[in-house]
Amino acid sequence: MKVKTKGLLFDMDGVLISSLGSVERSWQIWAERHGLDVRETIKTAHGMRAIETVRTLKPDADHDAELKVIEDLEVGDNDGLEVLEGVMSILQSVPQKFWTIVTSATERLARSRLAFAGIPVPRHIVTADMVANGKPHPEPYLKGAKILGVAPADCIVIEDSTSGAKAGHAAGCKVLATTFSHSIGQLAAADWIVESLARVKITILPEDEGVELEFTPLKR
Repeated sequence: MKVKTKGLLFDMDGVLISSLGSVERSWQIWAERHGLDVRETIKTAHGMRAIETVRTLKPDADHDAELKVIEDLEVGDNDGLEVLEGVMSILQSVPQKFWTIVTSATERLARSRLAFAGIPVPRHIVTADMVANGKPHPEPYLKGAKILGVAPADCIVIEDSTSGAKAGHAAGCKVLATTFSHSIGQLAAADWIVESLARVKITILPEDEGVELEFTPLKR
């Protein structure tokens, strides 16, 4: 399959980098401190802004203070953090005017992880502290499209989570999902699903028309 687009909106964790260990260890520490079920806490945190996870699980807490706690834990834990297969070749070949990053991480955490991983960072990205509503709300991806100066309908969102795929669709974008953290069944909101970006070939189109993605979707 070949798909043309004028803008690529990449999620970060699970799409560009693997930070699963850091995320799960940090939320485990936080959950244990508050006497919460660790498994349920980690499940809630995946694909959601940390502030919303805190609000959901500890509605009576000082949410800003708890956000700082979990942010500090994640920033301080880079053990096992790595760039996912296929990512660097894509980001190094696609001009930055055609892509940006839309993540549920805070700006401090996102820039810390991306710098550690050695990933080139666009001047403007969308992070958790730049939106009033996190994924699955469309706001993050609407802001991403605005950064690129492209209509959402002309963008492809690249995601690995249920909430992210829903956010992309709600924004009016097409969604290409990878199966890094969720099963095919959990990614029903995506238009296409691949195992990873290593399965995607990207070609720059002439005359600044955008890029073309070539891939073979997984069967649902």
